[in-house]
Amino acid sequence: MYSIYTTESFDKETIKLKIDDRRLRKIFSQLKENPYVGDQLQHKNLREKRINEKRVYYLVYGDLKSVLMVAVSDKKNQQATINHIIECFDEYRKYLEKIIK
Repeated sequence: MYSIYTTESFDKETIKLKIDDRRLRKIFSQLKENPYVGDQLQHKNLREKRINEKRVYYLVYGDLKSVLMVAVSDKKNQQATINHIIECFDEYRKYLEKIIK
């Protein structure tokens, strides 16, 4: 069983983009059981799930048994969002480790 965590920016984006709360809770539930259900992106641990026309991005940390929800975007901003996540891999890990402790 994996633990699910979110970044502050993820929380703000879900509100700003009006992501369906029920759908998001369903995704969280799926990820707790199997965090690898989403589409794999450029790295093994970087994945996405779709909610209608939006994409929810998350990082899977198997060694920490955790999933960090990091971003939401539409198709138009998809590549820029992915690039930003890749640039911030180390910061996301440090953020998660700080939350867990």
